[in-house]
Formats: sequence, structure tokens, C-alpha cells
Amino acid sequence: MSTLTEHTDGSAHTDEPTPAHPVTGTALRRQGIAALRLLVVLTIVLGVLYPLGVWAVSRVPGLHDQAEGSLLGSPGMATGSSLIGIDPVPANAAADPWFHTRPSASAPEDATAGLGPADPSTSGGSNKAADSGDLVKAVGERRTSIAAREGVDPAAVPPDAVTASASGLDPDISPAYAALQVPRVARVTGLGEDQVRALVAQATEGRALGFLGEPRVDVPELDSLVHTAAPAAR
Repeated sequence: MSTLTEHTDGSAHTDEPTPAHPVTGTALRRQGIAALRLLVVLTIVLGVLYPLGVWAVSRVPGLHDQAEGSLLGSPGMATGSSLIGIDPVPANAAADPWFHTRPSASAPEDATAGLGPADPSTSGGSNKAADSGDLVKAVGERRTSIAAREGVDPAAVPPDAVTASASGLDPDISPAYAALQVPRVARVTGLGEDQVRALVAQATEGRALGFLGEPRVDVPELDSLVHTAAPAAR
């Protein structure tokens, strides 16, 4: 499209459009070769070198277990992960040798208000508010059930024992909830209470960086230690 331009002397001049330069076969080949080189470089860097670098870092001592999923159990016979809390089911409910996790919204329908093994294929909370009648009822049922299991007064049951985590798969409990379960685990497994407390201490992690969060006890790791100390526990 032509445009009309007025010069300072008052004359007018029509500007003709600049013709587009045709893309020659040489330019196409040059661009194609550049694109192919970029493809090869990115494939080597992102498809070979980067995965190899990540794999090499995962072999560093101290990082290997985390990179493999923090699995528990003997080599080739994983019994769980220290990152996923699934409430253990004893073979004999009257002789329960295990430490238990927090309640979960994904527990079986026939479980007592969320007590019992969570579904590891899903995660999430019940999304019930603090003023929910169903939640208040569930907390009361959990407190009564846990108090009966541990042989204590319901008032002695700590808050995290009756409230579910946001994920429903939290592997950690408070030291207070772990301490509440020590006498039962010691009695059923035949281990001394001091020995069980030592296992609890071994599975306890302090505050992150020394000041963030609260101390916590990893239940899957703790139950793995209990099973090692008392192999007959079921």
C-alpha cells in the first residue's frame, strides 16, 4: 500500500512499499540446520545430562534413602514408607502391639470415626468446620475409643490423637500421643517400657532448624523398630 508524504518544501511524494525479500533455499537450509543443532543440544542436556545428574545426586550418601521413597523394611522387602502414615491393623485387637497414627477421613466406613488404616491411594481431609456436629461427634467417639484402647481417662488423650491431618496420611504424631501408647506396646510385646521409650526417642525428630514446628514421632518408622525389637509382634 502506497503512502503520501509531504516534504518541507510543500511538495508531495508517494512512498512505494518496500518489497519483501523472498526466503531463499539457502536461508531455509541455514535455519533448518540451526534448529536441528538446537534440538540435538537440548536433547543431550535435558534428556541425558540432567537425568544423569539427578541420578548421581540421589546416590550421594545420606540422600539415597530419600530418593528411593524413604522405604522401611529389609532390602527387597519394603513394608512401607516413613513418609506415609497408614494406621496398622493388629492381628488380634485385644493384643495390639503397634503405635497408631492420627485419624483419617479416608478410613473404612466401618472404622470408628476415622480410626483405622487410611487409603494410601488418596489423600485429603473431611473439610468439616470446627462447629460441625458430625466432627464434634467423631472427635468424641475417637477420644472414647482411644481411651479404652490405652486404658486411660478420656481427658488424657492428646488433641492430635482425635483430629485428622489435612492429608489424612500424616506419618507423625506428637510425643505426648506416643507416650500414651508406650505402656500398651510394652505390655503386649513383652519389651520393657524403658526400651519402648528408647525406640520412641529414636523415631522422634526435633523442630526444623531448631525452632520451626514441634517435635514429632514418625509412626511407620517407630513400628518398624518395634517389629525389629519384637519380631513376634503381629
